[in-house]
Amino acid sequence: MAGAIQDAVRPATPQPGPGGALPPAERLPRLALIGNPNSGKTSLFNQLTGLNQKVGNFPGVTVDRKTGIAALGGQRRAEVVDLPGTYSLYPKSLDERVIADLLYNPLSPDYPDFVVVTVDASNLRRSLLLFSQLADLGLPAILALNMTDVAAERGIQIDLPALERELGVPVVPMNARKGVGLAALRIVMADRLAARPPAGRFWQPAAELRPLLAAIRTRFDLPNDYLALHYAHQFGQLHFLSEADRHYLTELTQEYGFDSTAQQASETVARYAHINELLLEVVTVTRTERREPASNRIDKVLTHRVFGYLIFLAILFLLFQAIFAWAQYPMDLIDQGISALSAAIQERFSGPLVRLLTEGVIAGLGGVLIFIPQIALLFAFLAVLEETGYMARVTFLMDKLMRPFGLSGKSVVPLISGLACAVPAIMGARTIESWKDRMLTIFVTPLMSCSARIPVYTVLVALVVPDESWLGIFNLRGLVLMGLYLLGLGSALLSALLLKTVLKARERSYFIMEFPVYRWPRWKNVGLTIVEKVKAFIFQAGKVIVAISVLLWVLASYGPGQRQAQAEAQVQQTAQAQRWPAAETERRVASARLENSYAGTFGHVIEPVIRPLGFDWKIGIALLTSFAAREVFVGTMSTIYSVGQDADLGTVQQKLANEKDASGQPFFTPARALSLLVFYVFAMQCMSTLAVTYRETKSWRWPLGQLVYMTGLAYAASLFVWQLFA
Repeated sequence: MAGAIQDAVRPATPQPGPGGALPPAERLPRLALIGNPNSGKTSLFNQLTGLNQKVGNFPGVTVDRKTGIAALGGQRRAEVVDLPGTYSLYPKSLDERVIADLLYNPLSPDYPDFVVVTVDASNLRRSLLLFSQLADLGLPAILALNMTDVAAERGIQIDLPALERELGVPVVPMNARKGVGLAALRIVMADRLAARPPAGRFWQPAAELRPLLAAIRTRFDLPNDYLALHYAHQFGQLHFLSEADRHYLTELTQEYGFDSTAQQASETVARYAHINELLLEVVTVTRTERREPASNRIDKVLTHRVFGYLIFLAILFLLFQAIFAWAQYPMDLIDQGISALSAAIQERFSGPLVRLLTEGVIAGLGGVLIFIPQIALLFAFLAVLEETGYMARVTFLMDKLMRPFGLSGKSVVPLISGLACAVPAIMGARTIESWKDRMLTIFVTPLMSCSARIPVYTVLVALVVPDESWLGIFNLRGLVLMGLYLLGLGSALLSALLLKTVLKARERSYFIMEFPVYRWPRWKNVGLTIVEKVKAFIFQAGKVIVAISVLLWVLASYGPGQRQAQAEAQVQQTAQAQRWPAAETERRVASARLENSYAGTFGHVIEPVIRPLGFDWKIGIALLTSFAAREVFVGTMSTIYSVGQDADLGTVQQKLANEKDASGQPFFTPARALSLLVFYVFAMQCMSTLAVTYRETKSWRWPLGQLVYMTGLAYAASLFVWQLFA
């Protein structure tokens, strides 16, 4: 076996790449990170690029593209592209197909100069399948031998010089999570910028395929037979090919009787046979554990058919308790600070611009900042679950529950991600191979209660649910909040069951998942996740909230013609006749002006439709503005009640608590608040979600179906609740 794969030659000057062209001088060298899922690829990307990274889309598709700038040895820099995780170059999901689009087109401006392949040192056999395919494509490569600490714990010893000799590429042992071996990798990458591809091959196509491959190579000017073979296998999925090219390849493969499935199976068997021989020479295993591995013992508990579900529910329960109990103090400080700032400005200044600042801008800003503690806690919990490896166990655990509803275990990841935001959750459904499972998951994911609903839930729950403990330890508000989330989950599952009978598909879906090793979370990664998500909420959702708050203030402060002036004069006349106190007169005047404003007029137009739900025209305004983003509801209510009431009423919750109906009773009764909560559990009030659904499905049928179905469900459920409890 020694020397089966020849050593790579490292010339001193840049050489032509596989496509025959030198890297353009005007851009940085480009390297691609590729590896199996859970091989530490993303950790390595974060270590190499730090904060110098950005997210975009791969050309022509909607799959996320994460790129960054890495400092290499010798003060050189390179652009790093983090490719989706994959087990082989035969793609099964949308994420994996972008790899084929990138690596099979040497003429693409995004084609990498070389690749860094991350492999799991504790499972070399599986990881080397992908590497062998990349080597046969003729790509210059480096092998990042990650998780060497796990391999050592399992008694796996790897002869690095022998492995380098057999593979013909540099091998760098490392621990990407801790940054061990990172400096050596940077030096090797800088040196590898001037490298030729490996001279040897792991596997050669059969002789009977050569006429077919020769025709493909001639047509597309390809550098080797293996790349031509992938054109024969995957031409229907390669976006860069024209219709004429696809037609040509269809006729050519039919002419030669090319059986893609049989050829792929034969290749995989041959590659693993070669890899097995290689590993016999470079890997030695010494049993270091007399007992069963700790991860297996933990899995027996966490994935138990009874205790596993109970533990998962307990973790969710802890999460929702924390959102209320732990976040309440900082939320109160932020809310009181915003209220005090607004009052201080109004005491010292006056005029329309001051009211615009305090009742529009600051009120809207308060609707953004107050929920930072809760959103930070939510993403902190999700990040810890992902970092420790527990989220993969949850996916496995929930597969049996999902199957009867037409979903798969892989649907759990988008659904759980939907607790944060439906937009990335829907995009995460690309990893689901089955078209039917993917469409069902996309359709029902918005029913999961996302973080944008937290502001609505927390304000209304705190308004009508007493701050008491149940059984002395459980916060009652936290229990109600968890109930709302479970209601969203239940509706998503039942909706999937209903849609399952409508969608017809012959394909069968399978659930295969590899459990990552249990590890303590890297708190730096958790902290970065919290900062990124909070920043996204402030600068993306926050801009919308503040902008709508300002617009609403204008619409609520001014009205058509002389209607506001006439309404004010009528209230003043009644006040003089009935000798109202000055404070009561001022409150009635503000309420009359709001009702006759542009916003009030529009609210009255839709009020007959929402009155059966227990809602008035003020709530109607908030419902409509929520279509920009659900969290806008709180900013809208804050702005409306800032205009319609005295400015010194205090926080948002206090403003809503002071709202009275026509009989002078509290407006936000438990029945009305519950009706509004149920509406927000079900309603599709997010334009961004509708947009990403269209982008992922390439059809307006799905987002419009979501809008009609979820809005109708919300209306019916809210109507039922109000009629039952009012």
